[in-house]
Parts: sequence; structure tokens; C-alpha cells
Amino acid sequence: MTLVAYADTPPQAGWDIHCHTVYSDGTEAPRTLVREAVRRGLHGVAIADHDTTAGWREAEQAARELSMTLLRGTEITAVDDGVSVHMLGLQYDPGNAGIRELFAATRRARLRRTRRMVEMIAKDYPITWEDVLAQTKQGERTTIGRPHIADALVAAGVYPTRSDAFAGAVSASSRYYIPTPSPTAMQVVEAVKAAGGVSVVAHAGDPGRNRVLLSDTQIERLARAGLGGLEVWHRGNPPEQRERLLRLAHRFDLLVTGGSDWHGAGKPNALGENLTEDAVAEEIIRYGCLPVIR
Repeated sequence: MTLVAYADTPPQAGWDIHCHTVYSDGTEAPRTLVREAVRRGLHGVAIADHDTTAGWREAEQAARELSMTLLRGTEITAVDDGVSVHMLGLQYDPGNAGIRELFAATRRARLRRTRRMVEMIAKDYPITWEDVLAQTKQGERTTIGRPHIADALVAAGVYPTRSDAFAGAVSASSRYYIPTPSPTAMQVVEAVKAAGGVSVVAHAGDPGRNRVLLSDTQIERLARAGLGGLEVWHRGNPPEQRERLLRLAHRFDLLVTGGSDWHGAGKPNALGENLTEDAVAEEIIRYGCLPVIR
């Protein structure tokens, strides 16, 4: 991938390419995402729900009607030598057999893990599996996970907000936590590449997500396998990690991206609070196999 010139400070205008909707753990429909992107004057936006493409069609229709440029993507949960890694796969062919099976397997594993967590939490708190399912807005097409458990606990009056639930019973450090069975980061990079897309490591320097972060060596290994970029501009990456990720992007010829990790009302993250430069977004479009929606 050819590295484009970029600034070492967050862009003040551009694209938000890390956004979630009701098809995973966001609270708003894809149409609302697109409408809000137009309202905020973004140059473009990407839908990136967890392990699914179910919201793409609705987002495409809204983008055409509202004249917003749209990238299509997915946030894929992975692991690399014990480190949890979230990968953005952008502009890939959703019909590719390899990536379809990757998502299907991950969704099955997520469902089993979430049900087991609910069984354990239900011994101490007044929620059931049916209460969790009631928090999904797209039924079986929703990628179900910890946010839906959190919302069920909020609905039961256990916690005031989803964030409070994530600090409590559904925390990764709680006794109810079960790690998500996931493909390796290398498998994700290879699958996205084979499907004609661009892969980006999301919030790679966020110590709030991992006690141990991806090392320089791990990132180099992924870069040599075809990783496309690093999400530097994200609220979870502290300044020293942003500097580190910028250095690694330069060293390994990776794109530098930014995104809000917007979830509607599910998180305090504001749409457009971190952005990707226009030139970087155009590189993703150039390398991806899907025609962009403009």
C-alpha cells in the first residue's frame, strides 16, 4: 500500500470511518448515521458493525438519497498472541466465501459466549436471556454481545447507564467475563485482503481495552502480511500511543486513520470527534474492490 502524506495532528475535517448501528451494538439505524454525518458536515462516513454486513443495504440507500459518501466495512474481533485486537475491514467483497465463513463462525461463537455469560450473571442479577434478546433491534440479524447484556441490566434497574454496567458486571475484569472466541489477527488480515478489502487495526493503543497492547513486532508482522492501516485518531489512544502508532505507520508504510467509534446513545463518543483525512479515505477506496457510494 502506498503511504499518502498526512499530518501528525488530528484532521479537523474529513471522514469518520468507525461507526456502529443497531445491526451490532449501536443504538441508531444506518439511516440515522448517514443523516447525522450530513448534518455534521462530514466528507464521508463508514458503517462498521461488529462481524456483520447486515446494515450495509440500508446505509447505501440512505447515502444515495442524502448525497453522503459512504464506505462499507465491518469491525472484526480477533486475537494475536493473547492480545485482543479489533480490526476494521473496509471496502471488501461481502460475497467472498472466506470472509462469509469467518463472520458466521465468529457470530456463532459470540452467541454461545454471550448466553453463557448471561447464565452466570442471572444467578446474581434479575435478568434472563429473553431480556437480553429484547435489547436487540434487528433480531437475528443483530450481532449480540456484552452491550446487550449491559442494556438488559440497565432496563432491570441494576445500573443507570450502559457505561456503568461495563464498569461492573459486564467488565472484562468481572468474574462473569468470558473472552470472545476469535480468529487470529493474521487470519483477519489475510481474509480481508483475499476479499479485496483494506484492513485497519482499530484503537491499537488503547490501554483501557488491553493491559497488554500489540507490540511493534506484532504490528510489523501484520503489516508484512498485508495490513492496510492503523487507527491513530481515536479517543482511547493516549498521546504517547498516538506518537508511537504514527512512527510505526511511517516505518511500515501503513495508512493513518481516525474514527469516533460512534454507537449513538450507547457510548459518549460523538460522531466526527476523530476523523480520517480525505487523501487516506481515497486510498482506501482505490485499494478496495467495492465502488464507493457517492
